[in-house]
Amino acid sequence: MDETDELIQAATAVLVRDGADDVEVLMLRRNSKVAFGGMWVFPGGRVDSDDGDGESDAVEVGRHTAAREIAEETGLTVAPHALESWSHWEPPLTKEMAMAGKRRRYSTWFYVGAAPDVEVAVDGGEILEHQWWSAAEALRRFAAREIEIVPPTWITLHELAGYPSVAEALAAAAVRTPPMFHTKPVPGDPVTLVWDGDVAYESGDLGADGPRNRLAMHRDGWVYDKR
Repeated sequence: MDETDELIQAATAVLVRDGADDVEVLMLRRNSKVAFGGMWVFPGGRVDSDDGDGESDAVEVGRHTAAREIAEETGLTVAPHALESWSHWEPPLTKEMAMAGKRRRYSTWFYVGAAPDVEVAVDGGEILEHQWWSAAEALRRFAAREIEIVPPTWITLHELAGYPSVAEALAAAAVRTPPMFHTKPVPGDPVTLVWDGDVAYESGDLGADGPRNRLAMHRDGWVYDKR
C-alpha cells in the first residue's frame, strides 16, 4: 500500500439549532491556504494523542476530538457526551482520488449535537466566517454554485434536511446505526461515488440491477440514490 494511503483519524461535529421551519446547521468557511481551503465545512479536525484521556474506543475518542475542535474553531463549548454519532467516512485510495496536489486520507467520525445559545467566534485565520443555514438552504447554495462543499458534507446535509427540530434530529441520531461511507469512485460522466450496499460497490457496474447507495456528481447538480 502506498504510504499516502495511511488513514489519519479525525472527527467532525455537526452543530444544530432550531430554525423557523427546520433545524439550522453551523457551517464554517475555511481559509484557502489550509486543508479543504475555501470549502464550507462543519467544525472538525484530526485526532490528537491526548483526546479522550486514554480512551481506546475510536467513537469515544472522536467525541472528545469533535468537542475540542468545536471550542477551537467556534468558541463554543459542547460536552463530548452530548454528541451523538451520525456516520463514518473513509475516502477512496489515493490513486483513485480525482484531485491534484498533496492528498491525505482521513478516517472520520461525524457527530451531531445541539449548539449552545452563545455567539459563535471564529478566529479569522484558519476559519474565515460562519453561517447558520438550514440543510436545504446550504444544499441550494451549493447547487447555485454560491458555495463549495465536499461529498461527506453534502450527504450529511441531505440526511438532515427536513428535520423540524433539534430534538427530533438528536432522537434520530440516538437510535440510528451510523452508516459507513467507505467511498469507491466509478469514473465516467458524471463521476459516481458508491458505498457499501450498492450493486456497483464491488463490480463498478453502475447499470446492473440491484440496490443503490450512490452519489452521481453531475455538473448541473448532485443526485443521491439510496434504495
